[in-house]
Amino acid sequence: MRRSFMLLLLVSVLSGCATVPSASGGVPLPWPAEGQAAVEVEDVGSLGVSGDPAPVPIASVTKVMTAYVILRRHPLRPGDEGPPITVDRMAAEESYSRLESTVPLREGRTVRLRRLLELMMVPSGNNVARLLARWDSGSQERFVTRMNDAARRLGMSGSTYTGASGNEDSTVSTAADQLKLAREAMRDPVLREVVAQTDTSVPGEASRLPNTNTLLNRHGVIGIKTGSGTAAGGNLMWASRVRCHLVLGVILGQAAHTNPAAAKAAALEAGGRMSAAVERWLTGRPATCA
Repeated sequence: MRRSFMLLLLVSVLSGCATVPSASGGVPLPWPAEGQAAVEVEDVGSLGVSGDPAPVPIASVTKVMTAYVILRRHPLRPGDEGPPITVDRMAAEESYSRLESTVPLREGRTVRLRRLLELMMVPSGNNVARLLARWDSGSQERFVTRMNDAARRLGMSGSTYTGASGNEDSTVSTAADQLKLAREAMRDPVLREVVAQTDTSVPGEASRLPNTNTLLNRHGVIGIKTGSGTAAGGNLMWASRVRCHLVLGVILGQAAHTNPAAAKAAALEAGGRMSAAVERWLTGRPATCA
């Protein structure tokens, strides 16, 4: 009898150490089998978290913090194009890199802040992120200090930013931390407009640059950013509007150590399942808002 009790106790302890989702109210969600995730619904609360909460590389999801800091320091109103910013030599030279995600910019050309935010967030231009950092702070290093200061103010204790673009694997965070950032970032009306765009373009260029977030307009998704890399795997911060509720979710570390394209596809697939499940759950609940 004592042996059976001890075995049961051991099983219970081991089960408590396993990486399993913790959900609020028993919401049935298809949590990713790898990496980590967190979901919340405005005015409802957390729907749970899953995975190992250790900080991991977040790739281009980093750009959400870059945009957040830029718009706090240089606020725009909807319809405002913002100040003109001159493309420097570094941003132009980085335009055609085959090693990272960039957009084509010409040295000396001026582009308005609003359009640069689009080029950073929609097709995920790393060179634009670094250009905005230099424009704001004189150097990317000084801008990174501002990013980390913002993270501390938001209580993102598991986050460390080392660049404005996310190209560095040394920029790490957690799903729970990125959810805190998503909550604040989506309060800015201009950022909400930017991340909801299905495409954008470089001024003077005819070609359209599509949004890397192919979940847009599915299951109520209205944004906000993908990120992928070999070490980071596939990452996704998304927002959706279901009935009157704003849903925020973060998925990190999908198909890590494969390749960026496969990793991004895995994150989008996981995000599609999660956003669809939250949509079904919310539409099946009694209406709680006008």
